Amino acid sequence: MKLWSPFPLVALRRWWPSQNEWSLLVAIVLAIVLTALVDSNHTYFFRPFESLRDIARNSAMLGIFSLGAAVVIIAGGIDLSSGSMIALSGTVCSVTMLALAPTEMMAFKPVGSVVVLIAVLASLLTGFFVGTLHTWLITVVRLPPFIATLATLVGLRSFARALCESSTAVLTPTKSALINVADPAFKVVRDNVWFSVVTFLVLAFFTWLMLSRTVLGRHLKALGGNEQAARLAGIHTENVKWFAYCFGAMTAALAGLFYIANESVAAPVNQGRGHELNAIAAAVVGGCSLSGGVGTVQGTVLGAFFLRVVIDAVSKIIKTGADVYEGLIVGVVVVLAVTFAQGVNGLRHDRRILPGSLGLCTIPVLALLAGSLASMTTGAASGVAAGFTAFIALVALRIWENRSHDKKAQVSNSQ
Repeated sequence: MKLWSPFPLVALRRWWPSQNEWSLLVAIVLAIVLTALVDSNHTYFFRPFESLRDIARNSAMLGIFSLGAAVVIIAGGIDLSSGSMIALSGTVCSVTMLALAPTEMMAFKPVGSVVVLIAVLASLLTGFFVGTLHTWLITVVRLPPFIATLATLVGLRSFARALCESSTAVLTPTKSALINVADPAFKVVRDNVWFSVVTFLVLAFFTWLMLSRTVLGRHLKALGGNEQAARLAGIHTENVKWFAYCFGAMTAALAGLFYIANESVAAPVNQGRGHELNAIAAAVVGGCSLSGGVGTVQGTVLGAFFLRVVIDAVSKIIKTGADVYEGLIVGVVVVLAVTFAQGVNGLRHDRRILPGSLGLCTIPVLALLAGSLASMTTGAASGVAAGFTAFIALVALRIWENRSHDKKAQVSNSQ
């Protein structure tokens, strides 16, 4: 077997082996085209570079900790705390700068490169500590990953807020739930989108190299595929889990630094809230299996980009009050994307989407959901039309599934 091929197309095919990534690319292009056409301001046409910059920045920030979430999922775990880790990382960074240069921080003056470097290292070290805590809770205390990271989802944000308020009470005249960050180093990162984009791409390349070209990557996939078999094969599963959870927490900590640079403030109350679900969604849409052992960096990168394109589309199409519907629409899109992928695989195994009585009762539920969503975003008339269309389409899908299943059963019986 040849380890290297001189033909670029063959090399590209090895790097891009799954059809899921191509499907995501098509979905991204369709979302951009539809947004450009439906948006009344036609922002993509008249301000393309500004739109590209915003999507690139937000995709990179989401993608950085989505890569960590993907590694944890591939290893057979789950991390629900990345949003709170973002808040804690930003708080640790700002509190460190405030402690080392209180006068400059309160006067919105530069604190110096050495102070910034120490603050950044403190944030990343905090990510390592949180990852170690997760591993200890899971491997020693024997908590399920869902419970362990659910506890830190709540606890880390509360700890970050307490740290912020107690530090400002001691180091500044008044206690505050946020700390302004005005150092020029962070302003440069905010004004130049390439800092976050290049960081994301370098981290993606490192993650791809680690997963596909190292023994550690093979051990991560083996652990996610079957932990008992991996242990019997001689893999130190506790150490592999330690790496996975530390990697996930440290990527979230790294993203937290970009968040405080982008927003010029550390606000642990709201910063990164709910973002852990976006990271998991990006990984799952990108092809990672929640049962572990399966996933690609390419898919995760495209999954993060796809989610940000959808979120940007919501804000451009709905405009006023778009944040009200953002979570709902993203949730629907994620479910549809994963359902489509599962449906394509299910067709090969004769698995129906609307089987039996459960499928029959699900039809009006999905139709009502489609109608309600369309009604709230585009008007009552559109909602009725969307609901009726969804109902007819689902009924037709059920009829087709039943007939196809019956034909296959007849063929099997005749053989």
